[in-house]
Amino acid sequence: MNSQKKIRVLVVDDSALMRLLLSELIGAEADMEVVGVASDPYIARAMIRSHNPDVITLDVEMPRMDGLKFLENLMRLRPMPVLMVSTLTEKGSDISLRALELGAVDFVSKPKLDIAHTMNECGGEIVEKIRAAAHARILNRPREPLCPLPKIWERRTLSTEHLIAVGASTGGTEAIKTLLVSLPPDGPGIVIAQHMPEGFTRSFAARLDSLSRMRVKEGEDGERVLPGHAYIAPGHSHMLLQRSGANYLLRLSQSEPVNRHRPSVDVLFKSVAAHAGPNAIGVILTGMGKDGAQGILDMHHAGAHTLAQDEASCVVFGMPKEAIAIGAIDEVVSIGDIPAHLMRQVVTMGPRSVRI
Repeated sequence: MNSQKKIRVLVVDDSALMRLLLSELIGAEADMEVVGVASDPYIARAMIRSHNPDVITLDVEMPRMDGLKFLENLMRLRPMPVLMVSTLTEKGSDISLRALELGAVDFVSKPKLDIAHTMNECGGEIVEKIRAAAHARILNRPREPLCPLPKIWERRTLSTEHLIAVGASTGGTEAIKTLLVSLPPDGPGIVIAQHMPEGFTRSFAARLDSLSRMRVKEGEDGERVLPGHAYIAPGHSHMLLQRSGANYLLRLSQSEPVNRHRPSVDVLFKSVAAHAGPNAIGVILTGMGKDGAQGILDMHHAGAHTLAQDEASCVVFGMPKEAIAIGAIDEVVSIGDIPAHLMRQVVTMGPRSVRI
């Protein structure tokens, strides 16, 4: 008999069909069990007290109290791993991103049509994210003050513009936000691969653009990478770096997923290793799995400086741990200190004036 402790899940959704389908999906897994179902947050609150679940799956639109307000209250009073269930629309993507800001571990796009059939197709993603949530670190919010940056940086260029490449997955939306809002408006161009479904990355970029002193946008095929700009890989494509004379260009590809992901961090990092080499800095952030580990190792071998987010500040210490284990990382740093470490490294690389 298997004595392994099961992941105890509370399903919160106003749809009776969704509660049934999620319960059947979760109950079919040997390492999980549904300890309760709730049709609204008030019922959920009572069940949390009585059943003490390991993970909550939470709908957004519910009677009596919406899911975001319930999540905000929960994270303030009794923080615990929450997986959001959201409809994939422009409105829904904004709601899901707000949920991540409030402390949800991750989200899954809620099927709109033929729910039973779609649930069968996305069932693997749901249970995988429940497992990740069960092992996630629920971080205190707000986070600690960020490490301050010096007022002026003078740097010597090697031969071309420098570049920062960032990869992340579970927990990455908040980590990327923490990184970007602390960087100067005229720093190196940044290319970012965050595991996120199509339809969410545009809203994610727009949210970051409103908070950051850099310009943040979805990357476009053939677009030049400019200083003071950060480019998010679209949720439908791999994003790659190419060289054109003295410039870097972005290329998008809808080739097969790599490490089950498109966009893939490995695809981005490998292209940066090939075309930017020692003029790049690589950063691998919180995330489940190993996507990006081999790519940042390639960057390391090509002469790039490489950083990994430390375990204490990660929601899921999967991707950084894999990269550290294979010897790909020069520095392991808390997310709040990464911006200062990046800019110190930029100083050693060459001469554009960067003013804070």
